[in-house]
Amino acid sequence: MKHRFLKSESMKILLVDDHAILIDGLETLLNAEDAFEVTGKSHTVAAAITFLKNNPVNLLITDYNLPDGDGLQLVKAARKITPDLKILVLSMHDEAHLVKEILKEGVNGYMLKKDSQSEMINAVYAIKNDKMYLSNDINNILISSLHEPDGQKLLTDREREILRLIAREFTNKMIAEKLTISERTVETHRKNIFRKTKTSSLVGLIKYAYANNLI
Repeated sequence: MKHRFLKSESMKILLVDDHAILIDGLETLLNAEDAFEVTGKSHTVAAAITFLKNNPVNLLITDYNLPDGDGLQLVKAARKITPDLKILVLSMHDEAHLVKEILKEGVNGYMLKKDSQSEMINAVYAIKNDKMYLSNDINNILISSLHEPDGQKLLTDREREILRLIAREFTNKMIAEKLTISERTVETHRKNIFRKTKTSSLVGLIKYAYANNLI
């Protein structure tokens, strides 16, 4: 399959993910294309910001979950450093509300980590050509969300499940073990719960949850 792209020079790419196997695999995949050049790899928000301040980058490919923050933080910080930076989010999160929140920040694409290597190549070529790219699964998720009633739940089923465990004083580790998910995923859900309920303390969150029949 031939790809068309507008700029003759290679696109300089920064990869951000804390999983070495994934980031090394992406580097090999992208560097095999003459149009792309992975010039940096970072494992944290802080390291990525430092790299962006000191190196020219055309495309940032980042995970949503990072050890010292989340993809939204990085997207906002990166755009302040390089306003015309192109950004592709590569995540395991497929919740419609989260995808919409990230897209509102003006990113150029959103893919899932389960998507194929060929789809990744297609995504980067599309973004290089100044197009938006959403993987097939993400498109389907967004289309399905259009049919949800306007009064849809504030929290997803998973967030409500985690909220109930938080109310029972479960730690992140205990929640992760009970639900068979990673502690980082629990922490991401916890941050989303606090943000969506506009609360900043555990006491405030529990009061809000009971007042709004969330638990």
